[in-house]
Amino acid sequence: MADLWSDLLDCLDLTPCGTGSFEGRSQQLTYHRLFGGQLLAQFVRAAALSCPDKAVKSLHVVFARAGHTGEPVRYDVTRHHEGGTFATLSIVARQPGDAIATASVSMHAAEDGLDHQTATDVPPVPDARVELDLIPWETRSLADLDAPAKAAPEVDVWMRTPPVDARLAPALTAYATDLTLIGTALRHVDGVGQRDAGAAFTSAVTTHTLWFHRPYRTDEWLLFRQHSPLLAHGRCFGRGDVFTAGGELVASYAQEALLRFTNRGF
Repeated sequence: MADLWSDLLDCLDLTPCGTGSFEGRSQQLTYHRLFGGQLLAQFVRAAALSCPDKAVKSLHVVFARAGHTGEPVRYDVTRHHEGGTFATLSIVARQPGDAIATASVSMHAAEDGLDHQTATDVPPVPDARVELDLIPWETRSLADLDAPAKAAPEVDVWMRTPPVDARLAPALTAYATDLTLIGTALRHVDGVGQRDAGAAFTSAVTTHTLWFHRPYRTDEWLLFRQHSPLLAHGRCFGRGDVFTAGGELVASYAQEALLRFTNRGF
């Protein structure tokens, strides 16, 4: 398999393919389907390339069907409104003709204004390194999402990428937010951890939403603080915030996913 970091950066380099359309290569993974984080990241890049004078303010994605890792993804962008300050887009991700996901995107040009945030206690970066599949950069956490013991459905994960262009920060953040919210929700359940995917449970993300609040860099430490308040009716829900080491809130996210247990005792 190609170096995952270089492979991901290459996937974020979208190619124009006609008016309002872009194509992105899919990651070279052994994963059984196209990783949703790739789609989230490429949606962000397609929006940014469509309105280069504005930044992505929010992104709401609905995953319609599973994608295939061996095929590129085409992104067709429709502009619904574009003014001096705001723009509204919809984007359809397709693999040979079929829509695999759709996105509603709000864009905003930088402007001055009041800046106030509720004080947040951000702890020091822990020494505990963790390996998260599909994340090709340094991650640290005191939580073990693979542990089967029941625990509070709350997880703090610190992340820092290699040096990279700050303009890729929203796309890289979007990519990272897709990975551990289902694992956070599983902490509600005794006897099951994230590593039991495909055995004790099956899962698939259905919707994912992100908000970007301030400019920031991903090659400086970021805290992904997330929790899952609900697991019910074959679905789970989780949300999170992204903070800098200095406590600035730079992004927020939420996700709903299908979560079915093969053992009906759960």
